[in-house]
Amino acid sequence: MEYRRHEQPGCGGCFLLLLLLIFLLGGVKALGLLAFLILFILLSGIGAFWAFTFYVKRQISAYERSQSETHNTFVHLLVNILVKIAQVDGKVSRDEVKTIRHFFQYNLRYSQNQLYWIKELIKEALVSTASLDSLLQEFRQKFAYEPRLILLELIYQVLYSNEAVTQEELLLAENIGNYLGISAYDQRSIGARYKAGFRAATEAEGVSADKYYAILGLTDDASFADIKAAYRKLSMQYHPDKVAHLGAEFKKIAEEKMKEINNAYEFMKKKFAQ
Repeated sequence: MEYRRHEQPGCGGCFLLLLLLIFLLGGVKALGLLAFLILFILLSGIGAFWAFTFYVKRQISAYERSQSETHNTFVHLLVNILVKIAQVDGKVSRDEVKTIRHFFQYNLRYSQNQLYWIKELIKEALVSTASLDSLLQEFRQKFAYEPRLILLELIYQVLYSNEAVTQEELLLAENIGNYLGISAYDQRSIGARYKAGFRAATEAEGVSADKYYAILGLTDDASFADIKAAYRKLSMQYHPDKVAHLGAEFKKIAEEKMKEINNAYEFMKKKFAQ
């Protein structure tokens, strides 16, 4: 499913608006004041809608041109994969679409212009005939291991932004991880964090050793040597430079992951030093 940038909109409606303006300027005598006002309001609404649509398309095109092809392809595939996940049960509810939009707005801190783009990508994804398997295959072919980890992280984030997560959704996330070639260890590390719900409960529960073991993808019987090995591996995988080419927002995600990993390691060092 090849990504194509949205072209700059033309001004096909400009001539129509000019004709409408000429008609309105000379329409009072021909139609009468009341009929003229009704027509004026109607045509003004049409003109305003066209102008807003024109503005949005220009903003989308300008934003796409400001980003790298790699960034645009990554987000395009991400949106399509998330929509296909939502379509697994045969339909996509408004709440599911809203969840995806909110994810980009609040988790990735997208601006209004970026959200215009995401809205357009979602609209296109909803009518796309591409299968989830073909999208994942394309993603696996185009992106290395670290971006695949980021994709799986984002999938879990979206799933757990819902009030409830079904076993079918969790199984689908696991199958996606397998399809992308993500190791069982890394899948366990990502899945354990979200399944435990530690993100939402961190402040309420305070410091929890279980949370830090989950961040490192380990169980509570792990030795300090296991912890050091896990820390080194995760530090390499989530180093921000590994995903910097995807765009600033995904580099930020990697930076936040590195903070979590560092905090977990510092906690474990103190725990084993006692």
